[in-house]
Amino acid sequence: MTSIVSLLIYSLTVDVGKFINDYYINPIIYDTGYNLVNTITWAIILGLSLFGVLKLLNKLKIDVDEAFILAVSPYIFVGGSLRVVEDAGIVSAPLKYLLITPLIYFFIFAVCVAVLVASVALERSSRVRYYWPFALFGVAWSVFDVWLLYLRAESFDGAILLAISTIGVALAVGVYLVARFLKIKLLRDRVNAYILDSQLLDATATSFGITFLPYAEKHVLPNFLIDLTGTAFIMYPLKLVVIIPVLYVIDQYLKDESKNLTGLVKLAILTVGLAPAIRNTLRMTLGI
Repeated sequence: MTSIVSLLIYSLTVDVGKFINDYYINPIIYDTGYNLVNTITWAIILGLSLFGVLKLLNKLKIDVDEAFILAVSPYIFVGGSLRVVEDAGIVSAPLKYLLITPLIYFFIFAVCVAVLVASVALERSSRVRYYWPFALFGVAWSVFDVWLLYLRAESFDGAILLAISTIGVALAVGVYLVARFLKIKLLRDRVNAYILDSQLLDATATSFGITFLPYAEKHVLPNFLIDLTGTAFIMYPLKLVVIIPVLYVIDQYLKDESKNLTGLVKLAILTVGLAPAIRNTLRMTLGI
């Protein structure tokens, strides 16, 4: 009886270990992208993390408003650029694992919180608003990352950077003008417009890279839809069909809830659009 129980425990341990390796550890070590299991897991962790961040910001007496979101934006750029640092092989194992999803989010979050706390302390001892030193640190970090990448890059294709940026901005402006003409208040809000801009930029970079260059999509749902429709340009309607209703629900049903919670949810949506857009654009521009 004891041997049977031991055998069952051993078998269960092996199966669980294989499951963890196949769906969580190996995608990080080999950077093979996302699967349905880890995608759902990371989404759940992201959702739970928002409440922890909410408590921290409330304790620091920080409002998640437009100024805060703009101050955090350089760190989103850092996230995208650090992924390219890993893509370029500038850092080696085991340090490079910190630059792969989801570990990179924890790494940047830890640094971001430390700088934020220091910036708040500086504000309380001077007349400098916290978001200035906080944002400037992120900008300096971003510049450093781009400098590292430029030194390692074998080429620089400004035409790709110009094309993606121009198309992304033009589409965003077009949506904004349509929203203004139709008097759609939702998309005239500057934070909402910024979020939609980031998502359209991501759609542009993805479509461009897959259609004209030898790049591939790693996320589960976009990859499924691209295979289903036979075109990467499906990313444009996908972004509009998903993001606009989500923003509507947030503004319509969460507006009476915590302002910081609403702001954090929007910041999360901004991050999952802007970070990969930055990464993909940098990779294509620098030929990495």
